[in-house]
Amino acid sequence: MPEKVITANRKARHDYHVLETYEAGIALTGTEVKSLRAGRANLQDSFARIENSELMLYNMHISPYDQGNRFNHEPKRTRKLLMHRQEIMRLLGKSREKGLAIIPLKLYFNGRGKAKVELALARGKKLYDKREDMAARDAKREMERAVRGKQ
Repeated sequence: MPEKVITANRKARHDYHVLETYEAGIALTGTEVKSLRAGRANLQDSFARIENSELMLYNMHISPYDQGNRFNHEPKRTRKLLMHRQEIMRLLGKSREKGLAIIPLKLYFNGRGKAKVELALARGKKLYDKREDMAARDAKREMERAVRGKQ
């Protein structure tokens, strides 16, 4: 079954070099799941950190559910990510390298209805790296336009 993408952090690939990707489950409350099903989430400026051998996600915004009344959740609360202990320890070892961060790339429901987060081990890009990427993207776009124009 196909996955249903809720939100993607498009700015992450612009700001970071993605070295590796991982999939993690996420511990949510009922109103958070309902809000996610409505597509009301934002991954901008969010990041993950390992604390006490647990993987935590910070600054992910999930809007309050409209019919949630007093049982509604805090929009930017810290959420626990679910991975096997060996994977977390491997990620901890790699993330201790200088300049590496753990950032979420996308939030989605897998084919079985479970909310998942795609995490990336990434290194921040310098300004000149971003300029190179933009120049390459523009050149590719121009070539495609030229090929389309000849046909």
